[in-house]
Amino acid sequence: QVQLVESGGGLVQAGGSLRLSCAASGRTFSNYRMGWFRQAPGKEREFVAQVTRNGVWTYYADSVKGRFTISRDNAENMAHLQMNNLKPDDTAVYFCAASTRFYQTVATSEYEYWGQGTQVTVSS
Repeated sequence: QVQLVESGGGLVQAGGSLRLSCAASGRTFSNYRMGWFRQAPGKEREFVAQVTRNGVWTYYADSVKGRFTISRDNAENMAHLQMNNLKPDDTAVYFCAASTRFYQTVATSEYEYWGQGTQVTVSS
């Protein structure tokens, strides 16, 4: 299995930027499709972005498209989420997750491994 640890969250004003990182250890990182999800208070966990094993293909939720960029560095066993033009609605705990699926998926149930999350708070 793979262990995931997120970092980079914090408090930022609307319009600002943050870069989240996810450090992976354990099994070969390049074997996993990586995703970012978020969960706001009182809401269900929702898909944000995903990247394929080789880092070539990405997919985003409509709510973040054009503002967030997911990437990965297989040599460093890292995944990142660059978040620009942040809005108060982006406030949530952000989780990175790893999936062994070979197809694009936004379902939380299809990601087997999860980090502990990092808090992102955007003030207006």
